[in-house]
Amino acid sequence: MLTKVYSAAIEGIDAFKVTIETAVERGVRFSIVGMADTAVKESYQRMVSAMNQSGIKFPHRHTVINLAPADVKKEGASFDLPMAIGVLASNELVDHNSLTDYMITGELSLDGSVLPVKGALPMAIKARELKFKRLIVPADNVTEAAVVNNIEVFGVRSLTEAVDLINGKSDLQPHVVDTRALFARDADSFDFDFSEVKGQEAVKRAFEVACAGGHNILLIGSPGSGKSMMAKRLPSILPPLTMQEALETTKIHSVAGKLTRGSMLMTRRPFRTPHHTVSPVALVGGGTNPQPGEISLSNNGILFLDEFPEFSRQVLEVLRQPLEDREITVSRAKYTVTYPASFMLVASMNPCPCGYYGHPTKPCTCSATQVARYMNRISGPLLDRIDLQVEIQPVAFDDMADTSPSESSEEIRARVVEARAIQQERFRGEKGVYCNAQMNSRLLRAHAWPDAKGLAKLKERMERLNMSARAFDRILRVARTIADLDRSPRVESRHIAEAIGYRSLDRSTFGQPV
Repeated sequence: MLTKVYSAAIEGIDAFKVTIETAVERGVRFSIVGMADTAVKESYQRMVSAMNQSGIKFPHRHTVINLAPADVKKEGASFDLPMAIGVLASNELVDHNSLTDYMITGELSLDGSVLPVKGALPMAIKARELKFKRLIVPADNVTEAAVVNNIEVFGVRSLTEAVDLINGKSDLQPHVVDTRALFARDADSFDFDFSEVKGQEAVKRAFEVACAGGHNILLIGSPGSGKSMMAKRLPSILPPLTMQEALETTKIHSVAGKLTRGSMLMTRRPFRTPHHTVSPVALVGGGTNPQPGEISLSNNGILFLDEFPEFSRQVLEVLRQPLEDREITVSRAKYTVTYPASFMLVASMNPCPCGYYGHPTKPCTCSATQVARYMNRISGPLLDRIDLQVEIQPVAFDDMADTSPSESSEEIRARVVEARAIQQERFRGEKGVYCNAQMNSRLLRAHAWPDAKGLAKLKERMERLNMSARAFDRILRVARTIADLDRSPRVESRHIAEAIGYRSLDRSTFGQPV
């Protein structure tokens, strides 16, 4: 007897349908075809043990399982449960007439329990897209998959539960998740708040500008000046995730297996902090079995690179293309996958090897050559993609001893959200442009061109500070964001002046003896 069970596999961060065809005839041979990897072929042993432990005698007959499409490689143990259902249906132990309503995924344990799988959310999205009525997933994945509406999602803990559900002998109910209530409960909850930061008003202002326009930012300061401490508070002032962004972000973390058991939709923007020993593959993604890297895991959020110059040159250079294109294509001999990579880069570094160049009280022991060599670890093309370069001075004692409350993240975030709303309206008709940091030359001239006084100031400052031509567009982008925060329809002279102040590394004097 021939039966068909439907499942799904992951390619990139999306799922595609896999049809599991099971044919049973006289004989004892068992085979799996359709470009199945070792983990899939090993499922035979898991199925035999799971059925026996569940009180179901495994039908030892000539069985052929085909995973279609046969020209795409199938990986992992997520096909265990649907293949077991297919074997039972072909031997008339499961009602095969109702299988057309189901998409099924799950890994089988030897005792018959169903273990969690990666990518349950994109599978649920694909099941709804293909008009399946029901989806069976492991119980540990049911909350994650149930955020997709218009499809009944069932979480099963054992093979027996799945069989009874398909045969209509179970009272198991579909899992329901109220995504709106989830957002309302968790979207505004953060572990860190800017009210805890004393002093550093100029840096907090730079963070506000960066978050309002989606700009990349580099922090330069001596050890202990608060670079990492303030960077950890950045998610608390970013705009809330939209539903579309939350789904995309959760899909990426689901495919990478980063979601905790029983987790639902991600309601906070990701904040990823890889160590400076990270490899290029871990950063961009890939591997033998392709997985999203750190830049994709930080999609719609922040990628924080502490001790920026300590990262290898090869690692830093792979950031250039995704920073520009906001996606990363990983090409290997056996596959090509594209992952989203729309992240905000936040980096921090010391100004020199000893860390005290420009410090108000501690002398720097580095020569000008050492400072220049240290700064040159970051290439010009990569630095060109960072809009704000901010120097941080140590916090004064009076600021640290001040007990008056500082401005909270909630107050800063309100201004950021208002500025982003202005930008969304401005770029409504522009495909792929959502914030000022994404403006091209045409949009800059249309929306960020300063008035005559501002243009004269820009010319004067660029010539006096010997700034490079590449700083021109960056200054205009940042100035447009400052104007949005100021609720100004035009970019004015004061906005240009503030934007120029955020280009510390463009000064020809940086790195010279002080």
